[in-house]
Amino acid sequence: MTIREGEPLLRVEGLSKSFMVSGGMFRAPRELKALQDISFTVRPNETLGIVGESGCGKSTLGRSILQLLRPELGRVVWLGQDLVATRGEVLRKKRKDVQIIFQDPLASLNPRMTVGEIIAEPLRSLMPELNGAERRAKVAETMKAVHLSPDMVNRYPHEFSGGQAQRIGIARALITGPKLIVCDEPVSALDVSIQAQILNLLAELKERMGLTLIFISHNLSVVRHVSDRIMVLYLGRVVELADGEQLYLHPRHPYTRALLASVPIPDPRRARGRDLKGLSGEIPSPIDQPSGCAFRTRCPYAVAPCAEVRPPLEAVPNHGDVACHRWREIGE
Repeated sequence: MTIREGEPLLRVEGLSKSFMVSGGMFRAPRELKALQDISFTVRPNETLGIVGESGCGKSTLGRSILQLLRPELGRVVWLGQDLVATRGEVLRKKRKDVQIIFQDPLASLNPRMTVGEIIAEPLRSLMPELNGAERRAKVAETMKAVHLSPDMVNRYPHEFSGGQAQRIGIARALITGPKLIVCDEPVSALDVSIQAQILNLLAELKERMGLTLIFISHNLSVVRHVSDRIMVLYLGRVVELADGEQLYLHPRHPYTRALLASVPIPDPRRARGRDLKGLSGEIPSPIDQPSGCAFRTRCPYAVAPCAEVRPPLEAVPNHGDVACHRWREIGE
């Protein structure tokens, strides 16, 4: 199916996902709201960055898009078809177009399989019409694309460094020729020098293969490097969504401003001059969330109405979308 000009590649509408958490021997199970009414679009050849602290719902969102987790409410519309309403063989065939790169490169690879078998595995499931010779040719071609020698095809994951293992994971995601790849914290487990290599590789592959990426990370400096637009999550809700540079230069939500304040700046003079307040206090429990605005318990701008009414996600002129009662007074 082709996409019409101007139409989004992916459209997420009102997505909600909860988990039941055991309350212990004398307490009933309780509901943990991981995602609450998430809506956004992803355009062709775009990189959408998703940021937030641990526990904000980033990975749950990525897995819900792929239908590795089934949301209770909402739609995930991929090329005009709702994946949430799709089942069985139809959904399996869709997985060829939407793939994922996992956070821990070694943990995501089967230690009993050779690299060639790992990379070829999606072909056996999603492209069974290929014969052995065709699969081997695609494995060699894909290994070259991620700058790995095809001569390594018979080695096992433990024989590779973390950066090489992540290249194997990227090759596995690429081999079916997907249109969209969800990158779930793909560099957080790597050394800083290796992180740069993997980020540059993803940028190269995106340009060469016309990929669309959803890049999940807690590191705003990394997200800024790779993203066209950035979506900020807090306790399972979108609090800000804007063009990458606009969000960094003029953050309008207090949480976004606090996250930016936590990013180190190598120049001491610039660091002293920025007017941003860092995060204070602990993130509330996703089981017992504050009334009204969930961020109000840590927000330096909170006023009485913030405890009473949850702010809607609304369009801010020349910026993007922000969920804050006081966005007009914050940042310019």
